[in-house]
Amino acid sequence: MLNFDCLTLKAFFDENIDFFIGARLQKIQQPTRRDFVFSMRNNGESRKLYINIYPQMYHTCFMAVVNEEKRSLRTPKHPPMFCMLLRKYLEGCRISDARVIENERILELHFETMDELSQERSLCLCIELMGKHSNVILYDRTTSIIIGCAHNVGSEKSRYRELQGGLKYISPPTAPSIPHESLISTEQNKSVNEIIDNYYTEIQQAINLKNEQTRLTAIVQPKLKKVKNSIDKISLLLKKRDNTEKYKLYGELLTANLYRKCDFQKSIEIFDYINNQNIIIELDPIKTLNENAQRYFKLYTKSKMTKEKSKEMLENLNMEKDYLENILYSINNAVEIKDFEDVKAELGIDEIKPKKQEQSALMKYEIKGFDVYVGRNNRQNDYIISKLAKDEDYWFHARLCAGSHVLLKTMGREPEEEVLFECCKLARQYSSASLPSKVGIIYTKAKNLRKPPAAPPGYVTYKNEKEVLV
Repeated sequence: MLNFDCLTLKAFFDENIDFFIGARLQKIQQPTRRDFVFSMRNNGESRKLYINIYPQMYHTCFMAVVNEEKRSLRTPKHPPMFCMLLRKYLEGCRISDARVIENERILELHFETMDELSQERSLCLCIELMGKHSNVILYDRTTSIIIGCAHNVGSEKSRYRELQGGLKYISPPTAPSIPHESLISTEQNKSVNEIIDNYYTEIQQAINLKNEQTRLTAIVQPKLKKVKNSIDKISLLLKKRDNTEKYKLYGELLTANLYRKCDFQKSIEIFDYINNQNIIIELDPIKTLNENAQRYFKLYTKSKMTKEKSKEMLENLNMEKDYLENILYSINNAVEIKDFEDVKAELGIDEIKPKKQEQSALMKYEIKGFDVYVGRNNRQNDYIISKLAKDEDYWFHARLCAGSHVLLKTMGREPEEEVLFECCKLARQYSSASLPSKVGIIYTKAKNLRKPPAAPPGYVTYKNEKEVLV
């Protein structure tokens, strides 16, 4: 990553000094502890000054509208205390002067305002862009007393300079100059602000994307692990010796031999007419033969119900496993922060209202005059099968692995084999299958799809399918 150095800051400031001087600070936002957005207006123009004091990507610039969206900045419900303090002292004020400290990455914005006693007061908003020491500090220019900081620095963090409300503001010690490539030397024919904004937007977008993937994976992975463990336990239980039919046979054999009056015995030898051999059946010696027969019938009923319940649980768990694997696939293949919105809505986190899915939200391809749609996540997959698909359309999906639903709209025409194969390749491409191996792609007409009751979004069963290796 290229440095946001003093040369870049000076070039940015010189390019925008006419806007800074006299600009009114209309709105102050603090999306996170280390992000600030100042809405300013001057000379009939409105701009948003973005300040980032993260140690990895500290910088400042005026944001373009498109880059503001890419940075995924969201105003919190409850602003941080420092944001409230800045609003109290600076919101509505004009910048009377601005300067960049020579050979330093420090931008100062000066404000002339009135205090509670209607007396003039000169304040300075100091934006220090210095790696892990980056900070935003508001102090009184007359007394140099700090009013507040984005984050306080105590003696345990720094031996040279403490920063917190009530202390005197002291300029940071001068750092030694280290040779490096400056950001403004990387591109030509663009404004300095545009270079800064575009460069750090891409970096911030990539970091935000990776952080969100890590966060959401940490939520989904334990759930998936728990479901897989439950599947293994139930499958092992079902594989064990099944005594259901044996209990039924014993009950029937004992009932057929009630005439022998063999009550209150530990066992009885009976001819097994099904297997054509004599067998010994264990009995409860404190019960009659009829009571022992009823006991075996009860064991049969209980075993049968347990077996059926276990199979039902296993089916539901496999359905949930497929659903969670598809969520993980959506997380790992997201290319923009907004791709996570549907996933977070499904998981019930961040209180994000789910978007209504429309065709425009889907990936769309055209193959020899046919429209083909690909879902990005479970909600879009659900939209494909429940809203978009018609009976004669073709549906494609990778077999036995997570992936996108692919829908070929026929519009009353019968597609050629080549078109169907291209759709199979799309289903292969947008799946979790590893690239070197061949994967079975199943496809069938949409009329053969069925969404089970209470099934999670995107889950579907099918029949009359065909399979192609891709």
